[in-house]
Amino acid sequence: MSQNVVIVGATSSIAVAFAREMARRGDALHLVARDSEEVARISADLRTRFNISVTSSTFDAEDVESHRQAFEQSLASLGRLDGIFYAVGYLGDQCDAEQQVDEALKTINVNYVSAVSFLTLGAMYLEKQKQGFIIAVSSVAGDRGRPSNYIYGSAKGAFSLFAQGLRSRLYKHGVHVMTVKLGFVDTKMTFGKPGMFLVAQPEAVAQAIVRALAAKRDVVYVPQFWWLIMQVIKLIPEPIFKRLKL
Repeated sequence: MSQNVVIVGATSSIAVAFAREMARRGDALHLVARDSEEVARISADLRTRFNISVTSSTFDAEDVESHRQAFEQSLASLGRLDGIFYAVGYLGDQCDAEQQVDEALKTINVNYVSAVSFLTLGAMYLEKQKQGFIIAVSSVAGDRGRPSNYIYGSAKGAFSLFAQGLRSRLYKHGVHVMTVKLGFVDTKMTFGKPGMFLVAQPEAVAQAIVRALAAKRDVVYVPQFWWLIMQVIKLIPEPIFKRLKL
């Protein structure tokens, strides 16, 4: 049975790949992103390829005052909402964030505050509806604070914790919340960044997310081997961990 899904952060490589997977199922989509021209182009491509209903609108993650309007526009375009895929992300620059408060706050606001703002609106709607799903796209960076990206990691860690609480709250109302912890993925955000290894392709990531959603997984590491990597990293004692260059 087809569903109505809003995809936030829809111009990212992962979101586009996920949208294609949902479009293959015949789902109706509403794409939300900052770049109005790019999101409109992606929407037109999906309509042509899959002959489904796809609408779009703009969304400024940092402008939380506009989020209610963005959510209501999404709902009006779809008519009914069954699921939310939230994939807004800003990697930022760790070195700049250590010296510039504005950069640190931007990283936190885009990756965490915006998610709380938009998903709180979505949670209230789905809770009253008593069915639906939320996919919170987070990162393995949130599992432990590493000196190379602890600003970004702290925002993603907070996002994962928020999603965990939301999952417990909404479970008894028939709404499934799934946290996706991504490892390195070949995207515009990560292109050219040093220290990248075991990089996954967005298409494979999207397929894994769709499978995990069908299985009603609560937390899924994508690719899956990142679960083992992060278990090892989390077990490193703090006196040793703080001496490592990670």
